[in-house]
Amino acid sequence: MAPDRRWPRSVYAEGTEPDYRFSFANERTFLAWIRTALALLVAGVAVDVVDLSLSDATQKALAVLLVAAGLLTTVAAWLRWASAERAVRRAEPLPSFGIGVGIALVLIAAAAIALAGLR
Repeated sequence: MAPDRRWPRSVYAEGTEPDYRFSFANERTFLAWIRTALALLVAGVAVDVVDLSLSDATQKALAVLLVAAGLLTTVAAWLRWASAERAVRRAEPLPSFGIGVGIALVLIAAAAIALAGLR
């Protein structure tokens, strides 16, 4: 059997090949995270472009916060996919992923800033 040439090797070199349904489910979760990241990026751009009843500094800060949350979500998506795929390949329990809580807190803070600025 030829060596596995799939990338990233740090994931695919682990354990044995799982049932393809588990890998597809993990991929769907990854894509959901990416969809969320794209929505955050678009929201950040929209906040920067659209004239809102916020001070310029508040509007710029909110836009930067949303774009940063989108970028963080992209990294989190990759890390979550890789750790879950490794666990499935090793037949281990799925790892917890606490960074999602951090991202949610950032988004709640951004929403609170925006709502406070609109008053």
